[in-house]
Amino acid sequence: MVNTLEIATLAGGCFWCLEAIFENVRGVSRVESGYCGGHVQRPSYEEVCSETTGHAESIQVTFDRHVVSYEDLLTVFFVIHNPTTLNYQGYDVGSRYRSVIFYSTPEQESVAKNTIAKLEEDTVWNSTIVTEVKPLTEFYPAEDYHQQYYKKNTDQPYCQIIIAPKLSKFLKEHLDKLKPLV
Repeated sequence: MVNTLEIATLAGGCFWCLEAIFENVRGVSRVESGYCGGHVQRPSYEEVCSETTGHAESIQVTFDRHVVSYEDLLTVFFVIHNPTTLNYQGYDVGSRYRSVIFYSTPEQESVAKNTIAKLEEDTVWNSTIVTEVKPLTEFYPAEDYHQQYYKKNTDQPYCQIIIAPKLSKFLKEHLDKLKPLV
């Protein structure tokens, strides 16, 4: 049997927000929060928060490319965060919140660069996209308490104030990309 699973590694603000949305995308079988793009091996959350590791809060999205394309995942990515702000998303400030697409194949690199070029050409934003496109080196899974954070902590203030409105907006505006209700 042919393996149709692929992994996308993305950073665009708080990994809890990205994870909560990508878990609802049709064709996505797994989302894992973690750290990527830095120079420290197996960093802790506290180390990443110190801004000394070079890592960004990231997610790895395992998806079936016969159900959802890498390009479609990048479309979701660019809808759910602001790729024109350097080192911050909303109230989250620091280089760990930067916007990065970590590619693992030449095809992913090409799709990422072409997607950004198309968005710039279409002037989707009033500012220049600052999303970096970098080769994936090493992804370090975050601590267990960060995994499926929104699902496990919906009553937590950050989840109610920051994540829930983003998720609600995405669910309402992008029905075509959602997993079917079970």
